[in-house]
Amino acid sequence: MLNAVPVQKGDVLFIESGTIHAIGKDLLIAEIQQNSNVTYRVYDYGRIGRDGKKRDLHIEKALAVTSRVPIIRDSKSYPHVADCDYFTVDKLNLDGKFMKRMEGNVSEVSFASILILDGEGTIQSGGETLAYRKGESFFLPAGSGSYQVEGRCDALVTTIREKAAPVRIGIDISGMDTRIGLVDIHQKLLAETVMPTKTAGNACYDADEIIGKIGRKVLELLEQQGIAMDQCVGVGVGVPGTVDRKNGVVRYSNNIGWKQVELARMMAAYFPIPIQIANDADCAALGEAVAGAGRECRDVVMLTFGAGVGGGIILDGEIYEGKGAGGSELGHMVIVEDGEACTCGRKGCLEAYASVAALCRDGARAAGRDLAPEEIFAGAAAGDEKLQKVLETYVQRLGVGIVNIVNIFRPQLVLLGGGLSAQGELLLGPLRRMLREGCFGGEDGELPEIETASLGNKAGIIGAASLI
Repeated sequence: MLNAVPVQKGDVLFIESGTIHAIGKDLLIAEIQQNSNVTYRVYDYGRIGRDGKKRDLHIEKALAVTSRVPIIRDSKSYPHVADCDYFTVDKLNLDGKFMKRMEGNVSEVSFASILILDGEGTIQSGGETLAYRKGESFFLPAGSGSYQVEGRCDALVTTIREKAAPVRIGIDISGMDTRIGLVDIHQKLLAETVMPTKTAGNACYDADEIIGKIGRKVLELLEQQGIAMDQCVGVGVGVPGTVDRKNGVVRYSNNIGWKQVELARMMAAYFPIPIQIANDADCAALGEAVAGAGRECRDVVMLTFGAGVGGGIILDGEIYEGKGAGGSELGHMVIVEDGEACTCGRKGCLEAYASVAALCRDGARAAGRDLAPEEIFAGAAAGDEKLQKVLETYVQRLGVGIVNIVNIFRPQLVLLGGGLSAQGELLLGPLRRMLREGCFGGEDGELPEIETASLGNKAGIIGAASLI
């Protein structure tokens, strides 16, 4: 049932994970391997342990993970005898005559382990000289600097090569689409893909189904980019709603109908690496703070305008959400007592006046017909007095909310994101004036800048990845 591989002195075999292997009789081998605390035993030659019993076999578990591809002996030794993510092995041959000395350097990246297969001579390192002979092993710690091997020998030199640059996985879940990206250590988005969050025709957002789709999509993206899971250092997920970051649970999300979903635990079925989750607006704010319009600032508040008003607070470079889950809901501060009904069940919230839905509601009331936000701005610019009044009230309400936020947090920067931020100075000019006039201390205080976000829908991906 197994593949017997004839060997002779000097052969090297690289045995991949998941390969059944056994060492035949009359062999002396140098075995170099990654640390592993899981071994499945499929046959034990009838041995009896110290307790007088045969050791356990793990046949079913072994079959479940076994690769059935036969080993192919590779006689090449250039540039390395063996090379993988866990170790690199090189062969050193000194004949004592023409090649009788080798000099090397042990950097901070890796130790060097030297195993003498045959011969004799000396090794110098750190001002010390030691003699070597067949069968002896020498360990040179990382950072120990230059060393010299002299004499006649066959030896194996084992090091750990510098790994490929780490990659983080960022996932941004919304009611419509889920965006997935791979982000490097410089906050650069290496690759991204988009998938619908809800299956067409499905009336609900089934958590098991959606998380399964996301897991498979991420694995597909990694395969397309040729990035191994070992290169990934973690997964960050942004999700709308009340998020318990500490326990990795979405407590409640009205956008996608989730309640008490153990998102981090369920994601772990696909990714054997650290997983962190956070509110999607917090992730967007973090993305802008580390890679977008706020990258020069440590304290940033971001408001996003869509069906609702999302808010994210970054203080000293970290997401601020209060002591427990559900904090920092900037869209649900009341700015008009007993005002317009809000989606949260209260009245007069910022979201009830500053969301895209609120602007469209007020535009429809003024015009007597449904209008898109762009039509409202265009009509006001063309001189429609009713729409001008709508925009004036809209900016006034938004400004009240922003002044409140600045008076509480006094950030370095306030960012506006979402579709309405494309209006630029039509919004920013009046809002800057309101900050000067309405913030405590006025211009004698330290007023923040107010700008539009720059990353668009990439902010949530990069911010989610930055949770890691």
